Amino acid sequence: MERRGRHRRRGNAARATGAEPCAPFIQRKLSTFNVLSEAGLEQIEANADQILFETGMEFRDDPEILTIFADAGCDVAGSRVRFAPGFCRKTIMATAPARFVQYARNPEKNVQLGGDATVLCPSWGPPFVHDLDRGRRYASYTDFIELVKLHQTLPWLHHSGGVVCEPVDLPANKRHLDMLYAHIRHSDRAFMGAFIGAERAGHAIDMAGILFGEKFVAEKPVLYCVANTNAPLVMDGHMSGALKTYARAGQPVACTPWVLTGAMSPTTVAGTLAQVLAETMAAMTLVQLIAPGAPCLMGSFAVTMSMKSGAPTFGTPEAGLMVLAAGQLARRLGVPLHTVGTLSASKLPDAQSQQEATWGLMMSMFAGANLINHATGWLEGGLVTSFEKTILDHDLCGKAARFFEGIDLSENAQAMEAIAKTGPGKHFLGSEHTQANFMTALFRPWAPDDNSFEQWDAAGAKDAATRANAIWKDRLHSYEDPGLDADIDAALLDYVARRKAEQPDRDYF
Repeated sequence: MERRGRHRRRGNAARATGAEPCAPFIQRKLSTFNVLSEAGLEQIEANADQILFETGMEFRDDPEILTIFADAGCDVAGSRVRFAPGFCRKTIMATAPARFVQYARNPEKNVQLGGDATVLCPSWGPPFVHDLDRGRRYASYTDFIELVKLHQTLPWLHHSGGVVCEPVDLPANKRHLDMLYAHIRHSDRAFMGAFIGAERAGHAIDMAGILFGEKFVAEKPVLYCVANTNAPLVMDGHMSGALKTYARAGQPVACTPWVLTGAMSPTTVAGTLAQVLAETMAAMTLVQLIAPGAPCLMGSFAVTMSMKSGAPTFGTPEAGLMVLAAGQLARRLGVPLHTVGTLSASKLPDAQSQQEATWGLMMSMFAGANLINHATGWLEGGLVTSFEKTILDHDLCGKAARFFEGIDLSENAQAMEAIAKTGPGKHFLGSEHTQANFMTALFRPWAPDDNSFEQWDAAGAKDAATRANAIWKDRLHSYEDPGLDADIDAALLDYVARRKAEQPDRDYF
């Protein structure tokens, strides 16, 4: 029997204070920003083709993948696959969809991937969490559930995400089951599947089938997978196993090289772009060879490296150029773009973290990114999810959403009648137009303090992080359980218990 997960319809209850109801994704009305000319784009594309033809890419520990490429006419030698110039582009453009919808159990929260839509997701993967009360610590499953609930209350986020932190108190080989259950139980938004290996991807598809119904999952995208390459020019069997499992199930795969310039790619922007394009095209080609028409995204996660320490650096001009160019390259391929947002190397939710976060998020928005992972909470180069930075970054997400709406030119927004009625030398504070629009005309972030010095001092002279600490606690306190059909909940818990019982606990993946 086909069924959709039961949810409590909350209508427009999830809204920012003083703001209009938030949409399930951002619909950008401003133009993308291009950094490469036509000649520059053609050069990067030619260089990527040369890399794929002369050097090729290795697909390790998965003989089936090598057979798929060989049957398609690619040059396969050992685990190395070489592609004729133009083959990958032709394969991708022939069948990969330009846009698609990922369905949530609450239909009001379905998200569009592609076109002028941008979906914002929380941080992914940190093994540590941090807040001002408890400090930096290894993440637990309790932290994971708190973050899922917190994200559910944040209107300028659109997606529940995946590994919002790594709950290291659970066995490494089984914790994906608990994480998937937490997203399903405590959120009614779209969520990500398990990324590592075919078996775990299969578990995610099974659990989605329990939630949505197997027929619905067979026909609609309900999960989201990121398949990372191991730069330079390698994809291992864990990633290709998940990729082919999701592709065969018709579930989206973001084919994403993770590169650190100077270590995992050339130190130059142009060299890194060519390698990124080569790797993502090879992976997207694999998706289309496995299941023509299966949704896939061009992914780009390219960060720079400090030439002094070798550490990743964020918010740099070079990283901005790379993501803007990646947006152009994705549009030429006709596929959605997956990339990253508010990344920071800072250890605390401070000025550095917000400078780097703002730069990263806005560059990705101007790149026309369709899904931005790590849009909130990311600290310490991805080692930490911060509760306070989640709130500060969420304000950035809201600002970006409002900015990319562009300028309202409706009759009400033009305010000609209000200007005529007020006249010269008077103020608009008491005008009917101001009274009708003051709650919605201007964006109102949560964390900033715009009171006088005296008011701020009397209230405790709190900095932004301290104010964010109070906000995330209040949001968690106000969390509303979206509910879940009791039969579905019981079936999910039974499935998780049976899968866990099939193997012993391990502290490694």
